[in-house]
Amino acid sequence: METEKWLSVQDLVERLGVHEQTVRRWIKTGQLTAYALGDRAGYRIAPEDVQAFMDRRRVTATADEPKKLAA
Repeated sequence: METEKWLSVQDLVERLGVHEQTVRRWIKTGQLTAYALGDRAGYRIAPEDVQAFMDRRRVTATADEPKKLAA
């Protein structure tokens, strides 16, 4: 299990601009792979697991579906 740097929940909160409970919900529902290190240490997430999670959530417009622009 090699990884350059493990990420914490707080790291993802700061990088993605989401609430801490959102990251914890992704972990608890199995959407985001994480490793539980105990109550005090919390979760650790491998950068490649974050990338896989983001890749699954990527949204692209199709030729049949026009892009909607904000007013």
